[in-house]
Amino acid sequence: MVEPRFVAPTGSEPREVVVDQRSADWRDLPSRTDRLTNALSSVIGGPIGDHAVVGRSRFFTPVRVMLAFAVVFMALGWFGKAACIQQAPIGPDGAVGLDWAGSRQYVAMCYSDTVPLYGAERLNQGAFPYKKSWVESNADGVPQTRYMEYPVLSGLYQYVAMRIQKAWSAAPWLPGGLQVAVYFNVVALGLAMAWLVTVWASSMLAGRRVWDAALIACSPLVIVHIFTNFDALATGFAAAGLLAWARRRPLLAGVLLGLGGATKFYPLLLLGPLLVLCVRADRVKTWLSTFIGAVVAWVAVNAPIALLYPAGWSEFFRLNTDRHADPDSIYNVISSFTGWPGFDGNLAASDKPVILNAVSLALFVAVCLGVAYLALTAPQRPRVMQLCFLLVAGFLLTNKVWSPQYSLWLVPLAVLAIPQRRILLAWMTIDALVWVPRMYYYLGVSNKGLPEQWFTATVLVRDLAVVALCALVIRQIYRPDTDLVREDGTDDPVGGVLDGAPDAPPRWLPERLRPAPVL
Repeated sequence: MVEPRFVAPTGSEPREVVVDQRSADWRDLPSRTDRLTNALSSVIGGPIGDHAVVGRSRFFTPVRVMLAFAVVFMALGWFGKAACIQQAPIGPDGAVGLDWAGSRQYVAMCYSDTVPLYGAERLNQGAFPYKKSWVESNADGVPQTRYMEYPVLSGLYQYVAMRIQKAWSAAPWLPGGLQVAVYFNVVALGLAMAWLVTVWASSMLAGRRVWDAALIACSPLVIVHIFTNFDALATGFAAAGLLAWARRRPLLAGVLLGLGGATKFYPLLLLGPLLVLCVRADRVKTWLSTFIGAVVAWVAVNAPIALLYPAGWSEFFRLNTDRHADPDSIYNVISSFTGWPGFDGNLAASDKPVILNAVSLALFVAVCLGVAYLALTAPQRPRVMQLCFLLVAGFLLTNKVWSPQYSLWLVPLAVLAIPQRRILLAWMTIDALVWVPRMYYYLGVSNKGLPEQWFTATVLVRDLAVVALCALVIRQIYRPDTDLVREDGTDDPVGGVLDGAPDAPPRWLPERLRPAPVL
């Protein structure tokens, strides 16, 4: 495929050059350039030869091969969760029910939120999310009116999957089974399609290093978490939004990021790095198109639910305000090893962690300011993916909640920000293995599970690995000669209007926030 690319090596305006993506001289060949891939290639005959014809296959293109890899790894993920949708005659008079006897969900490490949520969110009753309410008692015995706890698009996705499951179960000619098992498989199919979109869009964003996206398709985190929750929907919107930005369609980019923000919060964070980079390059008008698209898309999805069912719509925000530090958060890790009672002291289950909320917000604001400083003052303008990774990683590290599947957010960002396969594979493996002590910690010591510190110690190792990745990104920002993406003179494959654009910081920007001189 021949594709135009915009660079500005001399003048103030970018010029168009034509790049043949079929050329072996243009495309990165990992079996030659990466030691890990070089070693692995020995299994199938070694690195690609000097006279091999590259880029002429009409069917087995890199993208199609990576999509096939993704299907294989998602199949492994499905088999990993399949033990939790087993059925057995466990009900009255031998009625068939879901077999979680003996804490199967933890012992088999197959737990997925989608299975208990089918009943917990009253989807088994055919209820419409945000309209249906019920009363639950918290750990203190205080009754609380509850609604669907997910953002609107995630809640509607669950509803649509439930309606498909109900239609399937009502059809006598289709294979039968427990409704929750059918529901899980419907959900899994949609999540798999969303992850394929993530892999496809990421491979498009990788430019000449297209094979970097193979680590997204083959990530150990895919096996563990692709079907743990609904986060693949958000990664699909985020990757597609960044692809639209890279292809200079800012309004579409905003719409996709806004839809992603209506699924999970983090795609909206990506607007921040785009803003500061556009300030540095005097492209704020382009960013405004993206911002307006994001706001319009988010409001269009949320407004009908907010107007019709305000209490149900606000449940997501209420729950995230009221919840205490998650077991995976750095705050709980500190408490686990030191006995520290937390910023708010020993709270009852119904008490709000007011100080914790304020501290975590203040720390994230500090992360945002730090990322903005990097973007504005680095001698060479950072790449979009470098800043996106730093911001999302900072959000997870400082937030009071880091649900295990949130790590999927980082996978495409990290791969495109730090194309160093051995380092990334080490982090992904560490993060995936946190699942093992987590499940056995939830099992409980009385049931031959693990003590809390075994779990929190692995969380700490995971956090340190992410911090190390952030340090590596910052090093590459200040030493762009160490950035593998830029080693051939490429500026930013994800940059869109920023790719090859000269620096043009506004006059009102203080001198200390202007680009540092190149040494």
